[in-house]
Amino acid sequence: MKARLILTACAAAALLIAGCTQPAATSGSSLDELYLTRRSIRSYDASKTISEAEVRTLLEASQQAPSWANTQPSRYYVAMTPEKAAAARQLCGERNAANVAGAPVIIVSTYVKGQSGFGRGNAVNEIGDGWGAYDNGLANAYLILKARDMGFDTLIMGMRDSAGLRALFGIPDSEEVMAVIALGYRAGEPGTPVHKSLEEIVKFF
Repeated sequence: MKARLILTACAAAALLIAGCTQPAATSGSSLDELYLTRRSIRSYDASKTISEAEVRTLLEASQQAPSWANTQPSRYYVAMTPEKAAAARQLCGERNAANVAGAPVIIVSTYVKGQSGFGRGNAVNEIGDGWGAYDNGLANAYLILKARDMGFDTLIMGMRDSAGLRALFGIPDSEEVMAVIALGYRAGEPGTPVHKSLEEIVKFF
């Protein structure tokens, strides 16, 4: 009787362990799906809005990105009112402004200079403040993947009037303006871009 109880308990434990390991596989598949469905969207559904609470959630996800010595140099300026978002869009050039006309949220991404890549005030290698840009790019990658996870879409824009954005958002000179990110809902399904083969971008040694 005792042996039967022990065998039953062992079997139950094995099933429990198997059940506990299942979400990891599901999580991996979900991440793969994000990679496959995230696109740079250039047409947004203007009828849909995004709340401040939702934007806070995806920005909190961006904070999980690694940074040099955990300096966390990235900063974000979020235009949510129609007036502020429209003003920010116009500072990204005529073509970009048209592409993201329906996006309800515009996010300006910056990084604090002299932090990432620096030790005791001096650059530790030839990259210098390039490490700040690197860390900001990592944070932005987390942001856009979280946005897709929440059902949103994004477009990262490099063509922008940095001086105009500084004036519009009060961005200090101690920060470098990097990208402007449109956030909204896609108005249609985009095509799938062709990616280079691994042979073109990788060398194994």
